[in-house]
Amino acid sequence: MKSTLKQIAIIGPTASGKSSLAIELAQEYGAAILSLDSLSVYREIDIASAKPTPEERGDIPHYGIDLLEPDEKFDVMKFLELYGEVRERCEREGRPLIVTGGSSFYLKILIEGISPMPRAGAASVAATAQLMGDLAAAYAKLSEIDPVYAAKISENDRYRIEKALLIFFETSLPPTLYFEKNPPISIVGDELPIFEIEIERAALRERIALRTEKMFADGLVDEVCELEYRYGRAPNCMKAIGIREVLSYLDGALGYEETREKIVVNTARLAKRQSTFNKSQFPGRTSAPKERLKESIAPLLDSAR
Repeated sequence: MKSTLKQIAIIGPTASGKSSLAIELAQEYGAAILSLDSLSVYREIDIASAKPTPEERGDIPHYGIDLLEPDEKFDVMKFLELYGEVRERCEREGRPLIVTGGSSFYLKILIEGISPMPRAGAASVAATAQLMGDLAAAYAKLSEIDPVYAAKISENDRYRIEKALLIFFETSLPPTLYFEKNPPISIVGDELPIFEIEIERAALRERIALRTEKMFADGLVDEVCELEYRYGRAPNCMKAIGIREVLSYLDGALGYEETREKIVVNTARLAKRQSTFNKSQFPGRTSAPKERLKESIAPLLDSAR
């Protein structure tokens, strides 16, 4: 039986207004929101992630926010599991679903699907962990096992290198051959129209600067100090923009104003990478400034009533 779920995705560079647009639409159409953000998933990272505050969320069901502790691991497989759970719930409740956030790679995998990973045994996990202690050696081993797959990824792509080695040690198959035998399976099922917020570069830079100023006013430095005290610097989330610059400030490597400017510059660079990715990976998206985009989305959500 075909699902009746109405769902859309809202993408765009960081600080372009995705969350506020999603909240406006959710309030008007009774929708739920699934965060497409790899930092908002963590509790205690409230300011650095720029996640909507409890007051902004109101009574709108939000998913993918405050799920894990900062030292817990989050990856695309967990996101796919989360999407499946949220989708089922929205179908039961008759709610539209708005997927939004800056981690567009997760959206790409959600639409295109992902090959099922083999369940790795203890021996495979141990062998992989030993190699991953030296990322250069791990990549060299992968290049020896499967030069075709290794050439497609960066030598610094820890996530893919680790997954590829796990596949090899568990199945004795080069990743390329494993993926041929186990093609991707999409769990979206129905259409998931993608809407991208367009914003001029100068206007976006100004929004980034204002957001950064607000983050400092809200207590970004104190938040990072508490995170470092409780979790150290090892968790991957501690390398996020906004956190890593403040850590450099705490080390004395950056001055206060220099730290703020560094966050603005690095956020603007991230925004440029996000825009490039979205243009190359989602050719069927609808792009427009925020208000015009809202007008384009409205008929789809109206039909869900």
